Amino acid sequence: GKTTLITQVLPLLKASGLRVGLVKHSHHNFDIDHVGKDSFRLREAGATPVVLVSKYRRAIIEEFYHQTEPELASQLALFSPEQVDLILVEGFRSEAFAKIELHRPSLGQALLYPNDNHIIALASDSALDTPPHIPLLDLNQPAEIAAFILQTFLKS
Repeated sequence: GKTTLITQVLPLLKASGLRVGLVKHSHHNFDIDHVGKDSFRLREAGATPVVLVSKYRRAIIEEFYHQTEPELASQLALFSPEQVDLILVEGFRSEAFAKIELHRPSLGQALLYPNDNHIIALASDSALDTPPHIPLLDLNQPAEIAAFILQTFLKS
């Protein structure tokens, strides 16, 4: 649900003229290059990082030798302030930063906000009894969530 919501909110934020970056944390191993591709062959030969660049985009593939969970601050440092106005983060649940919790009661999971004072709003597909300082956003209304993000983080 998180990625789906972000893919719905992102175009709305971009329509406001924002340059939006994203950090997505994965608990799984992944590859963005594949067998047979030059970048894969170069990485397999021992190059790290490998930077694949064209006039359209850049990808940096870097091996981590110390396989510890990444810290959000080090990932945010990769973004240039000249390139982005806002950075959305998916994951990094235990880190201290402003969060919108997504909650679907039908999944039977406990709410996180009572134990995380960095949660600034809840987005849900059901009515929830939340304290006044935690706004309840409609998970099925991406425009409402985009407006909340704009108002909260980009006040003029």
